[in-house]
Amino acid sequence: MSLTAGVVAVQGDVEEHAAAIERAAAARDREVTVREIRDSGIVPDCDLLAMPGGESTTISRLLHSEGIAPEIRDHVAADKPLLATCAGLIVASSDAGDDRVEELGLVDVSVERNAFGRQKDSFEAPLDVAGLEEPYPAVFIRAPAIDDVASGDAEVLASWDGRPVAVKQGPVVGTAFHPELTPDSRIHGLAFFENDDADVPAGERAQ
Repeated sequence: MSLTAGVVAVQGDVEEHAAAIERAAAARDREVTVREIRDSGIVPDCDLLAMPGGESTTISRLLHSEGIAPEIRDHVAADKPLLATCAGLIVASSDAGDDRVEELGLVDVSVERNAFGRQKDSFEAPLDVAGLEEPYPAVFIRAPAIDDVASGDAEVLASWDGRPVAVKQGPVVGTAFHPELTPDSRIHGLAFFENDDADVPAGERAQ
């Protein structure tokens, strides 16, 4: 069965996320059609969603002004997977630490914006991620960190420098880093095709 994947395209690495989804699907012999989402009415037709990074205040404003925000909430309520990365994680959180951001409240965490520095402080780090057998080459760019998970239902998947940087709650996976900026599509596989991973060789990186 062919799947429809939506990439929220109001900001961020839209093409890179689309390519990563296609690689992850191909590694599992799944067919997927990727659609870019800039307006309401597309999300309800999607089986899975990616919400890229960018500027969290802008993303939040556009999601609500275009009527996309309630559709994303309904998508998650229907137990359909969502991958929210960097600023996407901030918007998906329950507490963005910024009154200008109207959070979606999909992940019970608070976040600290730019916790690992500004653009000039970007770096790559090998992360041990729950569900992956080998370290993942995570790219951090103006990355947030997750401040508090103890009071919610989110499960920490990975930490760096003692701070959570990847979480999972229900069908939502949130990362502080940019998994679309590496040819390693295992994070997209973990978020979208976890139930198919028994058929994928251990440690495989979809190219």
